[in-house]
Amino acid sequence: MRKYDEEFKREAVKKIHDGQSVASVARELGVAESLLHNWKRQAVEVISDAEREVFALRKKLREVEMERDILKKAALIFGRSG
Repeated sequence: MRKYDEEFKREAVKKIHDGQSVASVARELGVAESLLHNWKRQAVEVISDAEREVFALRKKLREVEMERDILKKAALIFGRSG
C-alpha cells in the first residue's frame, strides 16, 4: 500500500474544492475515489478544529478587552479622586 504525504493530499483535496469531480481527480492522480473522500472528510475535520480554536480565542480576546476597558475606567476614576 502506497503512503501519500500531506502535501499530496492537500493538493488533491484542493482540486476537488476548486470544482473538479472526485472521479476525475482520482483518475488524474491514480488514487482510489474512496481515498479522496477520506482525505476530503479529514480536511473538513481539521478546518472544524481550527474554526473552534479561532472561536475560543476570539471569545477570550473579547473578555480580555472588556477587562482592559474596566481597568482603564477605574484608573481614571481613582486618578481623579487622588
